[in-house]
Amino acid sequence: MSTVELLLHPVRLRIVQTMLGRDTITTRELAALLPDVPAATLYRHVGTLVDGGVVRVVAEQPIRGAVERTLALDTARVSVNPDDPALDNPDAVRAGFLACLGSLATAFDHYLDSPQPNLGRDLAGFRQLAFTATDDEWRTAIQAIYDALVPLVTRTEHPEGARRRLFATVSVPADDRRAT
Repeated sequence: MSTVELLLHPVRLRIVQTMLGRDTITTRELAALLPDVPAATLYRHVGTLVDGGVVRVVAEQPIRGAVERTLALDTARVSVNPDDPALDNPDAVRAGFLACLGSLATAFDHYLDSPQPNLGRDLAGFRQLAFTATDDEWRTAIQAIYDALVPLVTRTEHPEGARRRLFATVSVPADDRRAT
């Protein structure tokens, strides 16, 4: 199964998004963070991600007759090759995109339901910009964003006050032609 096929499934995408920015997570912690996903479904999809190399089992501990696994995300496998033929299926891409949006909406809902959310103080929010750029200019801008975030994503020690943050981008060429 290609990385695209692994990641475009709504449940697997939510698992990966939940693991992003965490060094490790146990299956029990994952289940607590995804309470709407039935346990059997969650474990089946975690197994698929492990088999596909997107998630690694870094420890196993027996607990009351079962084995609890500690998982780590292989961040190199979370990136999708834009030339993957699985991306030729618009319905699969649409389903993956909607799952991504749904997961972000859930994360934002949880934030808004937290004690005393404050978008300004917490540096939270959502924005949409429109601009005109050549493909080369946009590639340069994307690379600059990536270069700025890599040190934060790859560090192993976190300073006091650091907290896990989600940052998502969507880039779509906007067709300004009006339908007639």
